[in-house]
Amino acid sequence: MVRINLLPDKKLSKGRATVVGEAGQLWILAVLGAAVFEIIVCLFVYKYKEDEHTTIVGENGRVQQQIDTIKHDMANHDAIKAQLKELRDREEAIGKLLSARTGPTATLLELSRILTAGRGPTTDKDKLEQLKRDNPGAVLNPNWDSHRVWLTQYIELERNVRIAGLARDPEDVSELQRRLLLSDYFSDVNLMPGAKVMDQVTKQELVRFELNAKVRY
Repeated sequence: MVRINLLPDKKLSKGRATVVGEAGQLWILAVLGAAVFEIIVCLFVYKYKEDEHTTIVGENGRVQQQIDTIKHDMANHDAIKAQLKELRDREEAIGKLLSARTGPTATLLELSRILTAGRGPTTDKDKLEQLKRDNPGAVLNPNWDSHRVWLTQYIELERNVRIAGLARDPEDVSELQRRLLLSDYFSDVNLMPGAKVMDQVTKQELVRFELNAKVRY
């Protein structure tokens, strides 16, 4: 006769409960570990984002400071332009005063050189050599006697000059005009209509002339 024991084995049941309990603890530990890992990752991400935000805020602050500086400079732009214009006008006025003091003296010295025997106008040598090749008639005569010309008037007004005088003949007047044209100090030299006159002392016939020109200094 076969007997069947339907009552649970106490030892087997106890072993199974122990296994189930350990599995539950491992699952809880795994869940807790995952939660802790997720929290740590979140903290790292938060710290990174916080640093990035701080960097962006600082950069925005620097950009805003630059914008404010530019706005400030633009606000004063008209005032700065006015100050620069005033300084330039003052510098130009001083330059004109200095030029007015030294310029007429320089042109008179140049005229003296033109009328001195053995000398001539101040001019560029290369320009003079080129003129000799292109237009020999416009070159000064080195043998000209400047004593054949007498100046009776020299008037300068706003860099316009009027030169008047007497000469032995028209060629002497032409030579004086050529020398003025070659000079770096004179330009736009024009000969005005002249006339023949009689010198009351020497009883010689002379040519009264007038030259108009512009001075450069």
